[in-house]
Amino acid sequence: MKKIVRITTVSTSLRILLKGQLRYMNRYFDVVAISSKEGFQEVLQEQGVRGYVVEMTRKITPFKDLISLFQLVRILLKEKPDIVHTHTPKAGLLGMLAAWIVRVPNRLHTVAGMPLLVATGNKRRLLDFMEKLTYACATKVYPNSFVMMDIIVSLKLAPFNKLKVIAQGSSNGIDTSYFSVQNTLPKEDLRCRWGIGTMDFVFVFVGRIVKDKGVNELVRSFVLLKSSYENIKLLLVGGFERELDPLAKDVEEKIDKDNSIITVGHQSDVRPFFSVADVLVFPSYREGFPNVVLQAGTMKLPSIVTDINGCNEIIQDGVNGKIILPRDEGALYNMMKWFYEHRNDEVKKMAERARPMIIERYEQHKVWEALLKEYCSLDK
Repeated sequence: MKKIVRITTVSTSLRILLKGQLRYMNRYFDVVAISSKEGFQEVLQEQGVRGYVVEMTRKITPFKDLISLFQLVRILLKEKPDIVHTHTPKAGLLGMLAAWIVRVPNRLHTVAGMPLLVATGNKRRLLDFMEKLTYACATKVYPNSFVMMDIIVSLKLAPFNKLKVIAQGSSNGIDTSYFSVQNTLPKEDLRCRWGIGTMDFVFVFVGRIVKDKGVNELVRSFVLLKSSYENIKLLLVGGFERELDPLAKDVEEKIDKDNSIITVGHQSDVRPFFSVADVLVFPSYREGFPNVVLQAGTMKLPSIVTDINGCNEIIQDGVNGKIILPRDEGALYNMMKWFYEHRNDEVKKMAERARPMIIERYEQHKVWEALLKEYCSLDK
């Protein structure tokens, strides 16, 4: 039986971004997971695989990275895998470099987002080098969207013949049976729990509450919109990262003072919050292939997204949502206003089309089967 080592920087990626995938692949391969310690044992139990703890940071930490690289090399020498498959930037860099050193025959890396796209100056040059090194060490690179593949080619980070999109995109697809309004309490009951009126129009954001997700523009646009319309709410679902990517001071103050902005922190189950809402607003600056937009669509929500890779593939403008330019506060305000004013006609039609479109293109087992087929096609 072939052996596959899957590596992510933090165990949360295995638990959420690749939920169920390792268990599925373990039917056909001997799957070994490597990630950071926090929550890792629970992930191994959930996925039904064995694994090793290697601490990796999301920041640029050369000394710690060398230690992590040494640990990865030792593990790969011991396990002698046929395939090493990495996810996330730091795990990709260290995992691909370790697999190249050990001469693992199949070195695969999934690209689910590139921080370099919003970096500048020396940091941009360093991230460019790290990305190129990762791809150079890999034998195959899997962008998780077609637009991401185009970006990699345009930036000359890897040759086209090394790139491939699995299925229609996405790292893990979407479990459409799990993300269903039938699996939540009635909308009215959930709204009552959070103090939301039955006639309120609710914008929801799900993700890290940070600058790069466009939360500054979102909060400012909402506050401006509320000056014209009273029966609207903004629901923020996610944790703040004030050290890594803080919000603007005025935005923090607006969130704290405005009773129409409801913050619920990080949630392990986001389905009730999609069920409460009328539209997802996701004005991110950069993404790989955003699960949040898939989840919202499967829960029958239309979305307002920015014209960035992943988002502009899941959403077809005017069909199951609307697309605006990133970092454009005026465009975001106008689009949120349009959704409110057309809530009883066009927005309802987009909501009706949302779930069938996701099921057709991104149902989870279709993605898993495509990846399994790719694994089986690789040379021994």
